[in-house]
Amino acid sequence: MPHDHHDHDHPHALLPPDPALRVKALETLLTAKGLIDPAALDEIIDTYAHKIGPQNGARVVAMAWADDNFRRRLLADATGVCAELGFYGRQGEHVVAVENTDEVHNIVVCTLCSCYPWPLLGMPPGWYKSDAYRARAVREPRAVLADFGMELTEGQAVRVWDSTAEIRYLVLPQRPEGTEGWDVDRLMTCVTRDSMIGTGLARVPA
Repeated sequence: MPHDHHDHDHPHALLPPDPALRVKALETLLTAKGLIDPAALDEIIDTYAHKIGPQNGARVVAMAWADDNFRRRLLADATGVCAELGFYGRQGEHVVAVENTDEVHNIVVCTLCSCYPWPLLGMPPGWYKSDAYRARAVREPRAVLADFGMELTEGQAVRVWDSTAEIRYLVLPQRPEGTEGWDVDRLMTCVTRDSMIGTGLARVPA
């Protein structure tokens, strides 16, 4: 459900070292017991970090900017539309698209863990999983956005969407001015990962 909201750790700070050490220790233990294959694990990580990354989501956003009918279909059934493009699977079974407008800015968080639409955006950034972001995004979203360098207008409401294991969100950022007549591939260059989480805006053409 959305939440409407009218130590400042930097939002881009990575998780503290202790969790990273615990993950590494667990990986070492499971490898020693023969329960996981490090090469297979590296391949999975490489796939989500470099082969999927945020470019799948960027293509969806660019197509929505370029085709109003596609945009309406995406907002009505993002799961189905993304599946048609081949963007589906684990961590992306149930996706909802929410649209930024002059009146409303959307931001996504997972307050319980780090649920995230991997098939669209790749691996979640470290700050998305941090306790500071997860707590502050709901409590003081405008302050969090300011930490990311975003200053919203007074009349623009902030809507916070809390991802869960059952549902994940994709923010459809506003199309930047100066991109009239651009094709999908060119529009994709304006879409950033942060803009699809809501902690950033689309790139403005030089």
